[in-house]
Amino acid sequence: MPRKKRQRSGFGERLRTLRKARGLTQVQLAKGANTTQRAVSYYENEPGYPPVPALLALADALSVSTDELLGVKTPKRERSVMSQETRRLWKKFQQFETLPEKDQRAVIRLINSLSGSNQRERLAG
Repeated sequence: MPRKKRQRSGFGERLRTLRKARGLTQVQLAKGANTTQRAVSYYENEPGYPPVPALLALADALSVSTDELLGVKTPKRERSVMSQETRRLWKKFQQFETLPEKDQRAVIRLINSLSGSNQRERLAG
């Protein structure tokens, strides 16, 4: 007998949308929220809401308020996604500082060559 398809709650859809907007897998979100991938999948696909401690951990891992996660307030998507991207870039920049000076110069030359090629493409186009 085929399984009945359950209707997702608004919460599950919001959770999935926020997770994907931040480029996270269920496993990554579960790790950030100190839970399991199975629990994240359950919250995304089953109707209803997670227990309060899980809700708090998910909101924290996604860098949103519980109001945004529950749908009480509309998420500030652009700002949240941008701040996540900025954090990722900042981490990369911090890794750059640990490279030996010779490697740092090579990275800078690569960046300069890529920026120069973009400028040439704009001029030619």
